[in-house]
Amino acid sequence: MRDSCRDASDERGPRMSKEQIIEQAVLRGDWDVVRDAATHWSQGETAGPRAFFALNVVYLLKGEFALAWKMYAKSLQEEADIANVREWVDRLSRTYPEEGFVHLMHGMFLAQSGQSEQSITSYQKAIELAPDSPFPHFFLAQIYQRMAQTDKAIKAYRQAVKLDPAYLAARLNLGAAYQEHGQLEMAIPQYRELIKLAPGDALGYVNLACALAEQGKIDAAIREYKTAVQLNPEDFEVHYALAGVYEQKGRRDLALREYQEALRIKPDFGPAATEIGWMLLDKGQVDAALDSFSVAIKADPNDARATFGVGRVYDLKRKPEIAGDHYQQALQLEKDPAKKTAILNFIDKIVGGYHD
Repeated sequence: MRDSCRDASDERGPRMSKEQIIEQAVLRGDWDVVRDAATHWSQGETAGPRAFFALNVVYLLKGEFALAWKMYAKSLQEEADIANVREWVDRLSRTYPEEGFVHLMHGMFLAQSGQSEQSITSYQKAIELAPDSPFPHFFLAQIYQRMAQTDKAIKAYRQAVKLDPAYLAARLNLGAAYQEHGQLEMAIPQYRELIKLAPGDALGYVNLACALAEQGKIDAAIREYKTAVQLNPEDFEVHYALAGVYEQKGRRDLALREYQEALRIKPDFGPAATEIGWMLLDKGQVDAALDSFSVAIKADPNDARATFGVGRVYDLKRKPEIAGDHYQQALQLEKDPAKKTAILNFIDKIVGGYHD
């Protein structure tokens, strides 16, 4: 049996190179052939940034974003590689100006090489020439979202979903865009549909839980987070989020357990260590709280809340000078104006004079 990449060549003429096979497959929108040819090419002695960029494009289209990022690192990080790929996609655009998928690929190159706004024209041309494809709408929406033009992003994501109702990444991003816009009642149906399409993927449950929590539906949010934990028990961020909604419900015992589980999975996860520190402090476990705050500060020296927690520990240990130093440091680190004011008010009330 002949190599599947060779099947794309004309046996009556010269054998096509992998680059030529990819080009012809792009014209047809045959992304499986692009992937196979680019994979073969990337494994050969002649492999260069174009092979890896072709794989990057395919992985992005298929929603395999972790793999796409790996290919990006091999194709679009060095200036010489960017120039090499630019020469290729520019030539294709000149040679095939009426082919929508060529403009799609050109837009994806521009978007990833520091020319996001310029990619809009390419995506719009792709939409015009390939009206049945959801991909140009999806990637155009990402650019609009990056530019904080949420209304335009939502419109483009909706069109991508309309063209392909099973387009998981488009549904996910549409829901996120609605949520970012404060339209939770529009976001939640997208997440529910995502769960129907991919019931084994934890991400839909996580986003649904987050939106429900924002609506104040804490019990429902807890159920969705618990499902996400069952699907992906080693996701420390989901344990952390579940702990947060348990706190909102007043179940500090369950919250502490989830924060501790997050820290077990990722021992240098500072936010969980900070929350554990405050919970232990509330329980009167001063030394254990200090240990937890220390873990948080080691992970992130700019953690204002953990630094303030250390100050509270030393206050309780009747070491006001050390406590005052940490209060001042927390005040300098805190960026949120409301929290900064709260620290100042605390200093004025409890240890007045330390901030003078």
